[in-house]
Amino acid sequence: MRRILVERARHKQSLKAGGGFRRQDLSDIQPAVGGPDLDLLALNEALDNLEKRDRRQAELIKLRFFAGLTIEQAAEVLGISTSTAENDWAHARCWLRLEMEAGEGERP
Repeated sequence: MRRILVERARHKQSLKAGGGFRRQDLSDIQPAVGGPDLDLLALNEALDNLEKRDRRQAELIKLRFFAGLTIEQAAEVLGISTSTAENDWAHARCWLRLEMEAGEGERP
């Protein structure tokens, strides 16, 4: 067992395994650029409303925004053409923005 532990320690110190670097906790690092100021609760509520209205557009938003797929990839997953996906994407983004702006007036 000792031999295994020693070999493991040697491997961790090798350059190939990043021996010159030390781990740093991500919570200690401040982001260089702040992310978008987005109310995820409002987005979730607006997405629920969009899903009641148009399930395909809601799925497209989820695939693009949360899964990070491109228009072409999301269209393939949904089984629709790229032009339909682009139209749905533009409409759904606009609808969500208006829905979230309308919801801001209702929140304290």
